[in-house]
Amino acid sequence: MSGDAWKEGGIDATGALMVLTLKVISCAINYSDGLLKEEGLRDAQKKYRLAKLPSLVEYFGYCLCCGSHFAGPVYEMKDYLDWTERKGIWAGSTPSPLLPTLRALVQAGICMSLYLYLSPRFPLSRFSEPLYYEWGFWHRLFFQYMSGFTARWKYYFIWSVSEASVIISGLGFTGWSDSSPPKAKWERAINVDILGVELAGSAVQLPLKWNIQVSTWLRYYVYERLIQKGKKPGFLQLLGTQTVSAIWHGLYPGYMIFFVQSALMINGSRVIYRWQQAVSNSVLHTILTLLNFAYTMMVLNYSCIGFQVLSFQETLASYKSVYYVGTIVPILCVLLGYVIKPARPVKPKARKAE
Repeated sequence: MSGDAWKEGGIDATGALMVLTLKVISCAINYSDGLLKEEGLRDAQKKYRLAKLPSLVEYFGYCLCCGSHFAGPVYEMKDYLDWTERKGIWAGSTPSPLLPTLRALVQAGICMSLYLYLSPRFPLSRFSEPLYYEWGFWHRLFFQYMSGFTARWKYYFIWSVSEASVIISGLGFTGWSDSSPPKAKWERAINVDILGVELAGSAVQLPLKWNIQVSTWLRYYVYERLIQKGKKPGFLQLLGTQTVSAIWHGLYPGYMIFFVQSALMINGSRVIYRWQQAVSNSVLHTILTLLNFAYTMMVLNYSCIGFQVLSFQETLASYKSVYYVGTIVPILCVLLGYVIKPARPVKPKARKAE
């Protein structure tokens, strides 16, 4: 329950404890998967299962590895063991990490500069001031957008620093690209795609661009394990995953509201995306593409107010100030998805054998 410290710009041990929680859980589940037969396991389970119990030194080394201990990124025990023992992709010569590390550090400097410039101009305290409620609807909605935009640069900064530390250790190396000549990839260290978040064309893309390694963890250890065998995933699996994420962040109403909102946001965006894919008219397709982008930016920055202010009263007051537009629009999109169903593409008939 340290959200108040984070809300005011403070930093404490809970960031490290959040990362540690994910590592402990994934390590335990991977060892549990290692006791099962491979038949019936998903690809991720087969890839990361542990055939034997790690030693205490290996376990504590993985949990407390200094490069990622404070803010992530989260990675798998199997990758950590291969890195320390120089196995797998680390068995041969590995590329120099200096240039990718420098790039991450420059990115961190830019992110912190932007945050320090913007945060005094769009303070969170404004949501509880009478001035905010004197503004018109569009002014309040713009402030919500800028508030969310400003807050994200703080996270971009710390993840860029963590990315630099994981890259320079060598652990961030994930192999070589298929291009000619091949280029080194450092994807294990990347926790955010800044342009991917800020220019996301659909809310569905956000988990793939923001806190990437935690999103991957949630997919492997929560979302996929909530899907019953032989059935397709739906809204309940998404809602369950987002609820786990909310509890992991902390027992504040603002977190719970934000993650329930984000499940709604993603579902609504999926509906618009299905409409996009169904239309053949290029003008209409462009309009729907722009609509999905505007929808994503509006609902994301509306929703993330709860993540920032945390309290139930402040969250509802800020939502009410813009007439709950970021809640109503996703619900309308989902309901319209049941009414306006895009036609399925016609499958070509199989040719009869001559």
